[in-house]
Amino acid sequence: MELIQSFSVDHTRIVPGIFTSRVDHLGGCSVTTYDIRLKRPNREPVIDVAAMHSLEHIIATYLRNDPDWKDKVIYWGPMGCLTGFYLILKGSRTPQELYDLILNSFRSVDKAECVPGAGEINCGNYLMHNLRMAKWYANEFVAYLEANEQNNDIFEYPKTERLVTDDGQQFFDS
Repeated sequence: MELIQSFSVDHTRIVPGIFTSRVDHLGGCSVTTYDIRLKRPNREPVIDVAAMHSLEHIIATYLRNDPDWKDKVIYWGPMGCLTGFYLILKGSRTPQELYDLILNSFRSVDKAECVPGAGEINCGNYLMHNLRMAKWYANEFVAYLEANEQNNDIFEYPKTERLVTDDGQQFFDS
């Protein structure tokens, strides 16, 4: 089987940020998956599950209510590795074009007084939420994004250089 695109990224070199994961073309429409990475994979503790769940609810609600973006949002959800989220949008934009949207969506978490849709009727695991920790992670990511706004590394997956020998063998830097 062919390795899927997201498993082909060198996870030892990813930093938190906003990355284009893939662009698909479906019936004349582009659909783009973005990697919103809060934690360095395999280098720092992952996001607490209950906090991740609360972040999912709060930010999904924010995105689907933003007047400029709500009609473009297809999906917002957690990565299985608990280091970030996937955002799927109609169309194709650069990660830099999403900076303000992502920054403001994480800022909205600090203003939340409750987790939307966190009742037994609305949620498949309504007891697994932690608003206080969600705010902590959101504030940490906001501070990181603000401090690194001019750092291109938060917008581009790390590139792997391929060294090629005279006889055509390829070697990778990681």
